[in-house]
Amino acid sequence: MEIEELGRILMAGEDSKHQFKENIKSPDKLAAEMIAFSNGDGGHIFVGVNDLGLITGLGDSDVRRLNQMISNVASNHIHPPINPVTENLVTDKGIVLAITIIQGVNRPYHDNGGAYWVKNGSDKRKVTSREELQRLFQSSGLIHADEALIPNMSISDLDMNYFSAFFEKRYGESLDDQLLPLPQVINNLNIGNNGLLNLSGALLFATNPSVKLPAFIVKAGAFYDLTLATTEYRDSRDIAGKLAEIFRQTVNFVLSNIHHRQGGQNVNSLGIPEIPAVTIEELVANALIHRDYYISSPVRVFVFPDRVEIISPGHLPNNLTVENIKAGNSNTRNPVLASFANHLLPYRGYGSGIIRALAAYPHVIFEDDHDGNKFKVTIRRIQETAI
Repeated sequence: MEIEELGRILMAGEDSKHQFKENIKSPDKLAAEMIAFSNGDGGHIFVGVNDLGLITGLGDSDVRRLNQMISNVASNHIHPPINPVTENLVTDKGIVLAITIIQGVNRPYHDNGGAYWVKNGSDKRKVTSREELQRLFQSSGLIHADEALIPNMSISDLDMNYFSAFFEKRYGESLDDQLLPLPQVINNLNIGNNGLLNLSGALLFATNPSVKLPAFIVKAGAFYDLTLATTEYRDSRDIAGKLAEIFRQTVNFVLSNIHHRQGGQNVNSLGIPEIPAVTIEELVANALIHRDYYISSPVRVFVFPDRVEIISPGHLPNNLTVENIKAGNSNTRNPVLASFANHLLPYRGYGSGIIRALAAYPHVIFEDDHDGNKFKVTIRRIQETAI
């Protein structure tokens, strides 16, 4: 790193990628700082700089001590071990020790006390909630919410007629003709184990999953005003049931609350929706399949006079960005759910859904809200004023 670059960073101040320290005496505190960067997007720690970004400098003995401490902490205080890179930057006010930590490939990391640390703006914090810890493991690909067993949902909760019809259509064989017992079939399909359904099995095939999983529904509303700060609505529904039913009802809710134009069709036709049905279908399917199921809250769908909003719990996973998904990149948060969804919904799982939605109707805005831990899609109703 050049001194000029260091100067620009110090002038900009601390943020989620850059941390300033005058000195570091405690190995445990250093471990927490490095773990937070490793569990996040990586970053830099500059030692020999105060909170205001002013260089205070380090002496030769401090530099030698810190380099030895960094090596020891990275190997013995962080699990799994990491490999930070250090650089001694000589300035006219003393040495600044720059520590570079990349995003960890073996996340999540923890300290000797078993604590997991993450970045919180320019600071760090300990992970204390089970849900956030689960999301850390989920981001590493070690666990997936859709494979979690649901303690109060057993095979007896299956809608057997629905499941049997799906099985025969998908595999070309009758479920009754299988030589294996039903619990083994469920286990082989990865939708349950030990007589219990997992989240995928419950959401896809239970008779009424919303009774025991009430958070995983869609709350839909259509409003006269441009904001939620109103006491009147045109339509409001809690959409529950199997995932395929929720999908169909949610798409129908949006279509029934936007305008349709005749477009040369006869007077008995349903008309052409101002937002193409394929765009609504793709965006609703993505919201249901790729939401974060470790967050116990519903998908929300709002129809306003100038826009439609689809808000999913959980920001984009791992390193995905809005530009990535618009280019067709994907990172499947719920792989089991996705593998079945492409046989129950108009979803293919190729990363092409967003591309298809935008090709049919490009007036869509995506917002990946990390602070609010949500993903918001806004579909502009540009034809509203012309209808």
